[in-house]
Amino acid sequence: MEAYNFIVHFFRDGGFFLYPIAIIFVVGVSIAVERFIYLTIETSKNRELWNELIPLLSAGNFKQVLALTSKSTAAIATVLNYGMARIASARRRDDIEKAMDESMLEVIPKMEKRTHYLAALANIGMLTGLLGTVIGLISAFGAIATANPAEKASLLAASISVAMNNTASGLIVAITLLLSHMFLEAKTTKVIDSLEIASVKFLNSVVERRTDDGEAAPATRAMARGTA
Repeated sequence: MEAYNFIVHFFRDGGFFLYPIAIIFVVGVSIAVERFIYLTIETSKNRELWNELIPLLSAGNFKQVLALTSKSTAAIATVLNYGMARIASARRRDDIEKAMDESMLEVIPKMEKRTHYLAALANIGMLTGLLGTVIGLISAFGAIATANPAEKASLLAASISVAMNNTASGLIVAITLLLSHMFLEAKTTKVIDSLEIASVKFLNSVVERRTDDGEAAPATRAMARGTA
């Protein structure tokens, strides 16, 4: 209850600019929460799918790999689907790698979506608080210029309180949203790095399987000739 009364008095004494600052804060926090939930779910989906794919890739069972990735909505499934689609027609590792790099161009924007707004909202919130501070100080000096000497102290104190409330609000918004931006950037980078690691491991599995198949074929033909 005390916190509620404090917030009510804070807004009542803070002037008009506290309301746009509050709107900026709510929008920024909503974006941060939505991005956190999305990245957490995406990380979990990628990890679960990759744990299922590891034994299949080790065994060279690419048909089952394709069956799993085709049904999954995880980002790692999208990346591997691009690679699987190029395995049959690709002659070199680079061809498959380019296809998977193309898939990353599709996946990364989804990971980074709306996160950059947090930095912009933090700056806008801080500048709005600064503007409210300046307007409050202008009102303060304008009020005391024509006020009675007995009222000048109280008017100045009230106006400075408005100015400081705007400064504090702007800083709270800026600090909160910038910390959220830093955290989400780090989380996004971690997810993207995991996708790149998975794509490299997938490429290595494909190349190793092709090498083994290429070495086994001449040996089989030689054995057939010797038997004949």
